[in-house]
Amino acid sequence: MNNNLSKHILATIAYYDVMDYPMTSFEVWKYLTIISGEGEKSYSLHDVIHELESEKLMRFIKEENGFYMLKDRIALAEQRIYRNKISEKKFKRLLGMVSFLRFLPYIKMIGVTGRMAMKNAQEKSDLDLLIIFKQGKMWTGRALVTFCMQILGKRRYGKKIKDRICLNHFIAEESSISIRDIFSTNEYVFLLPIYGFSNFIKFQKINEWIKNFKPNIFFEIKNLKRIKESSFSRSIKFFLEKLFIFEFVENNLRKWQKRKIENNPKTKQAGSMIIYEDSELAFWPNFENQGPRIFASFKERLNKISQL
Repeated sequence: MNNNLSKHILATIAYYDVMDYPMTSFEVWKYLTIISGEGEKSYSLHDVIHELESEKLMRFIKEENGFYMLKDRIALAEQRIYRNKISEKKFKRLLGMVSFLRFLPYIKMIGVTGRMAMKNAQEKSDLDLLIIFKQGKMWTGRALVTFCMQILGKRRYGKKIKDRICLNHFIAEESSISIRDIFSTNEYVFLLPIYGFSNFIKFQKINEWIKNFKPNIFFEIKNLKRIKESSFSRSIKFFLEKLFIFEFVENNLRKWQKRKIENNPKTKQAGSMIIYEDSELAFWPNFENQGPRIFASFKERLNKISQL
């Protein structure tokens, strides 16, 4: 028995349990989590499967319909199958909405994050996106994307949440994610690129710190849910990039948006995480109820297990 591996497997299952996400043996291996973030050697799928079936771990976990979960959470297996069906329906709507964005200038990549990327969406869930823009065009890009989604009536705001696009994270190409913890790691290992796949590969290389938390992670080269360029979309994009190329456009949009962000009460409210730099824009006004809350619940689960 590999004690380190056993602890990592149990921690992985307990962490995803907080998100109501039971895992297959392959997923336990692929998303195996090193809580310290200090990095370790990768483990083989065979080793993980062998450890999952050990008597030590079977005291705390159970397998149901091919999914592993904590022993008292059997209902999660059926729930995951149900949420997978919900997610597939939402993906079809999402692709229709996002297909308009391929015409906009300076967008290098669009990726799905959050519950949708995990195929763990609920009926009321919104649709989280990470968008990568050309370096030096962050503020122009964000303004155009927001305007487009608002005009189409697809942007999340206020109480309009279900099936709305949540525009809460943007980064510039060649930039790294600034928040490096368990929660953000989970967001980006499930990141599903639907536009700009070559830039997705670059994004993963720039953010190799992810492997300190997830040593077994690898990124699929196939994705059937991609939005493809056309000669028409390329022509429109080229025209718009020439139209908005002037530096004063970016400078004025930066000043205007920064002023709005700084004057927004949510920016300064307790528990918020707001980043507004030329390299990254992130808007999580309830951040303490996301990453910190999930980690606290995870530690509570581990403490209960240790007392058994």
